[in-house]
Amino acid sequence: MRIWNSEHTFNHSWDTVVTAAWRKYPNPHNPSVLGLDVLDRRVDSEGKLKSHRLLSTSWGFPSWVRKMIGMQDMCYASELSTVDPENKTFTLRTRNVTLSNIVTVDEHVTYCQHPTDPNKTLLKQEATVTVSGLPLCNKLEQMMTDAMTNNASKGRQAMEFVIDKLTKEARELSAEAQKCMDTVLPHANTL
Repeated sequence: MRIWNSEHTFNHSWDTVVTAAWRKYPNPHNPSVLGLDVLDRRVDSEGKLKSHRLLSTSWGFPSWVRKMIGMQDMCYASELSTVDPENKTFTLRTRNVTLSNIVTVDEHVTYCQHPTDPNKTLLKQEATVTVSGLPLCNKLEQMMTDAMTNNASKGRQAMEFVIDKLTKEARELSAEAQKCMDTVLPHANTL
């Protein structure tokens, strides 16, 4: 078993980061996530948004590893998430479904408002990787945690990409609304 963790501070508000997190996939920085399907979504009695999604991914293992463990190109993971707008936390717990009898990856991700700066968001990630019943278990666990380190960096780049995209969309929408107002208001005075 190997435990991996990472922390990162985004220079954006929690609301902005959470909005981007919901729209993170697909993106050019994380091509391994091929699809997301919402299995269940509801708001509980405390006003928290609870979701259960199925992620379709490609783990990107070398072909010799895929052959050794009988892995297909497409892998699936189950993600349970909670958005708590009152406490400004967004937590995600993800576990692989594919090959869970020999490889288990439990990931816990939390986005929370930075404790000292409300204009920033703290991201905490932790994963436990366990490979059992295969030769070279330690080597496979190390390969997976190394990949997580690389993918965490790509994930942060993807978040910045999506935040930039959202900012651009907001500017374009604002400009279009202003254009409409400029067209309508002069005619309103003549009525």
